[in-house]
Amino acid sequence: MEKQIEPIARMAAELSHLPGVGHKTAQRLAYHIVSMPLEDVHALATAIWQGRKAIRYCELCGNYAAQEQCGVCASPDRHNGQICVVRDPRDVAAMERMNDYHGLYHVLHGALSPMDGVGPDDIRIKELVARLSAEEVDEVILATNPDIEGEATATYIARLLKPLGVRVTRIAHGVPVGSDLEYADEVTLSKALEGRREM
Repeated sequence: MEKQIEPIARMAAELSHLPGVGHKTAQRLAYHIVSMPLEDVHALATAIWQGRKAIRYCELCGNYAAQEQCGVCASPDRHNGQICVVRDPRDVAAMERMNDYHGLYHVLHGALSPMDGVGPDDIRIKELVARLSAEEVDEVILATNPDIEGEATATYIARLLKPLGVRVTRIAHGVPVGSDLEYADEVTLSKALEGRREM
């Protein structure tokens, strides 16, 4: 059996670190990249490198941004007294695809998971509380994933915010339990947002 050429093996090993890319897919991608014209490979590598360097977290909500603020926070049309709390920036993208929500976001960058050593100080809960005292907020919509960690996070935040006099709601479970928001279609997300309940 012929041994894989070292540069291709190294490329495949790096590609296999990407989510959803197993060993065989990584090999196929590596062989495809090797067959591409050098200019195209350079353009791909440059786009990845420059894209990663240019992206930062929005100073207000924690979403991905190319500037100090993301497009949602920078928009004057989005300040309507609602903040939707999500686990990560992919969930913001999923919510934005439905075109029904016109408020702001707060990205936690994780969920409470004592088994994994993730507590309230490890995600952006303090920043959310600080935003509530600095901005006019009527409602906080908890849109964490409908799994054990997401439910625990939503319950913790709801209990923390109730004494502050802010209306706290939870999206309805039109989103299947155990799934991630990023994989939900726009209609399911829209119905879940419509059916949110007070916590």
